[in-house]
Amino acid sequence: MICVETIRKVRRLHLIEKKSIKEICRSLNLSRATVRKIIRSGVTEFKYERKSQPYPVLGPWRARLDETLEENEALPKKHRKRMTKIWKELSDDGFGGGYDSVRRYTKNWRIAHGRQQAQAFIPLIFDPGEAYQFDWSVETVLMDGALTTVKVAHFKLCHSRMPFSIAYPRETQEMVFDAHDEAFKFFGGGCINGIYDNMTTAVDAILSGKERKFNKAFSRMCSHHLVNPIACTRAAGWEKGQVENLVKESRAYSFTPRLEVADFDELNARLQKDAIKRAKELRHPENLEVTVWEEFQQEKPLLTHLQKPFVGFREKTVAVSRTS
Repeated sequence: MICVETIRKVRRLHLIEKKSIKEICRSLNLSRATVRKIIRSGVTEFKYERKSQPYPVLGPWRARLDETLEENEALPKKHRKRMTKIWKELSDDGFGGGYDSVRRYTKNWRIAHGRQQAQAFIPLIFDPGEAYQFDWSVETVLMDGALTTVKVAHFKLCHSRMPFSIAYPRETQEMVFDAHDEAFKFFGGGCINGIYDNMTTAVDAILSGKERKFNKAFSRMCSHHLVNPIACTRAAGWEKGQVENLVKESRAYSFTPRLEVADFDELNARLQKDAIKRAKELRHPENLEVTVWEEFQQEKPLLTHLQKPFVGFREKTVAVSRTS
């Protein structure tokens, strides 16, 4: 079965880099039939119902092994038990499986829990249409007479510095998808790369360096919009410093003093109006001869083609309500 990541790579090579089917086959070591199926279907996932992985011998011991591994990883490195010792302890208590089964399980456990991480960085200079940054913030407004906490999704194009913000009642995955639809509609297209923190609505596991196990629904959304997701290094906020600054600017510019609005539609109309006004007032930090808005107009034609909306957990064209 073709995985979501492979589908995303094929779609990007064909639609963004304009590679031929033959070139894609050679690059990814796939058959022509597989590549044609991905391109012609236009889908971002092929469904396959697979039963859970059985552990006929290790199964009854998994809870104890998980607990042992958690305790072991919490110890200083020189005091940790070797895998051979952990296996021997299980065997002495009646475990009938081999050492390799414990070793393989431990390897997967460490990957799932992100126990190893190499140092890696994101470049801070970007070409037009190369990347955007995304982040959430929590704000308080007076909505329909009641003090209301809202979650605001912030986007910033890394080259032109063009901002976009949109508010929701929660940070659910469906809100993440809708925020991307609205942002790309506002910008008039998307970017090659999207830079994120390690939010739970996108990342299932933190692996080595910048490697992440993105969850299937988020990967499908990125594949749909032809975006290559990049996760920041943990505790390295400067890697998405532009959107971090946008959060502070938006809080000072749009939410101080406290906003009074009737509903989310009025709030988001205000945020969009403020984003355009701010972009027309601010000088671009790297090209002081033009404003952010003027630089955005130059970048806009170089954004990736605007895709149809990807809403919720299905690709369709019906808009999601932001008032529930």
